Amino acid sequence: MSHNSWTHLLARRAIQPLLGTGVTPNHLTTGRLLTGVAACAAIATGWAAGLWWGGALWLVSAFLDRADGELARVGRMISVSGHRYDYYVDNGVNASFFVAAGFAVRDGWLGPWAIPLGLLGGAAILVCGWWSEMLEARSPAGTKAYAGAAGFDPDDALYLLGPLAWLGWLSPVVVGTAIAATGMMTLTGMRLRRLMRG
Repeated sequence: MSHNSWTHLLARRAIQPLLGTGVTPNHLTTGRLLTGVAACAAIATGWAAGLWWGGALWLVSAFLDRADGELARVGRMISVSGHRYDYYVDNGVNASFFVAAGFAVRDGWLGPWAIPLGLLGGAAILVCGWWSEMLEARSPAGTKAYAGAAGFDPDDALYLLGPLAWLGWLSPVVVGTAIAATGMMTLTGMRLRRLMRG
């Protein structure tokens, strides 16, 4: 599996001072969890200050998502339990953002559809992440469910969510995610089903 996207390379430099200090990848994953939950809580308020703080915390959380894996690889601290912890945190935090976004825009033009669409998008992200992990586990070593290009991974799109919250564009994000994530979930499920049958 390639770990040479732009954000991986940046995280690889950022974690250098942590090597040999006793800081572990799980510490960074816990930081990812705490900042991610705080970001979602702030965004869910729908208040202007909540969107600004939530967007900023989300960017920190998304970067920590890269940094924990880089510390594990560079510091030779890779473990099955650490990978599992990282996987559960990432899936849970990523799904929670879209649920929070649905709550944030409940008084906007989506009206009563905002929260159900946020829940749908969050659930689709959660299931898609679960099935992608199963797909990778059943594929040749190093295979990614969805590969990136030009130095970007598909989940680098998560960095856009902070600025979109600042701009007040979460309603289109909620609608787009409900549609796109459900489509990706369906596609991933079909690929997994074919692989398991084969």
